[in-house]
Amino acid sequence: MPDGPLSEATTVVLVDDEVLGLAMLEHLIAGMPGMRPRCFADPVEALAWCRDNQPEIVITDFEMPGLKGTDLIQELRRQPHTRDIPIMMLTGSSDRAVRYQALELGATDFLTKPIDAMEVKARARNMLAIRRGQRALLQRTQGLEDEVRRATEAVYAREHETILRLARAAEYRDWETGSHIVRVSWYARVIAQHLGLAEPEAAMIFRAAPMHDVGKIGIPDYILLKPSGLDDLEFTIMKQHTTIGHGILSGSSSELLCLAAAIALSHHERWDGLGYPEGKQADQIPLAGRIVAVADTFDALTSNRPYKKEWPAELALSFLDQNAGVRFDRDCVAAFRNGLEEVAQVRASFPDGRATGQPAIESPGALEAGLSCMGHDAAGQGNSHLGS
Repeated sequence: MPDGPLSEATTVVLVDDEVLGLAMLEHLIAGMPGMRPRCFADPVEALAWCRDNQPEIVITDFEMPGLKGTDLIQELRRQPHTRDIPIMMLTGSSDRAVRYQALELGATDFLTKPIDAMEVKARARNMLAIRRGQRALLQRTQGLEDEVRRATEAVYAREHETILRLARAAEYRDWETGSHIVRVSWYARVIAQHLGLAEPEAAMIFRAAPMHDVGKIGIPDYILLKPSGLDDLEFTIMKQHTTIGHGILSGSSSELLCLAAAIALSHHERWDGLGYPEGKQADQIPLAGRIVAVADTFDALTSNRPYKKEWPAELALSFLDQNAGVRFDRDCVAAFRNGLEEVAQVRASFPDGRATGQPAIESPGALEAGLSCMGHDAAGQGNSHLGS
């Protein structure tokens, strides 16, 4: 049971199978300010209570039927919420080996039987001071952890804002809208979550994904804004946006910007190795790049562009399915499909601000024939520039 704040009366668990000894301890502890005794003649019952409740201090006898004091100490030290509480052991034994064993198992202090009232009170006050010191330190630690968490979140928020603004600066030079980078980010998060990635990793990909095309800022307007397919030279220049983006983002001490650099460089690589700029294949491609490749392609296919109208979602999904294991990581495509309900919510929440486009490709049979109009985000190669 997790620690809570210290109450006005600190719970002191007393364990002794001798009725008179237990009664004397209860009387002494009850008469001390700030202490509330909880008595057990059976150590097994005491252990069961401690597992479900939060004792602050434990005073236990050594020789007891069913469970020795040393065994009780050992069990309490195994429980997270009693691992550090002060424990005092009562013993009439003068055997140093018993004391050494108790210390090894985690005893904080000892009382020798027959007990002396003054000594009990003095040692109990010391135990209370130890416990209050522990709890004060824990509260300070938790306060510092909260401050660090808030500061870290603020840093991430500023980094994310910087990334979005830089990405939108690149988008102003393209026909794509700010909604594109937002949707790609959310799609990437959906894929990451359905792949089973931990939330911090999924959140990091979500924050880094908007920078996938920041390198477009270095591509000439006559290529970037061309309303038709690119020739071979133009496409060679267009492909440089991956290395330009990587160059802008790499070398940072920020984990987020380093991930964004990897995504910028790798999101046009293909599973079969025919992508660019490095021709990596399969698991050689960073997972974040493989995730964004699927997210970016789907959004490019289902959005209006100067050179094409949006595809129906079913047609874009068919394209992803046909190219799973060829252009795309099969697992990423499957994860995207498993998150289609979230994908639909993203599409509804972040529509494009304006419509542009030329005649749409009408049927799945036109997929390959239409690659020159769809762009190299779908094809991964060729002479077009959708989502590039």
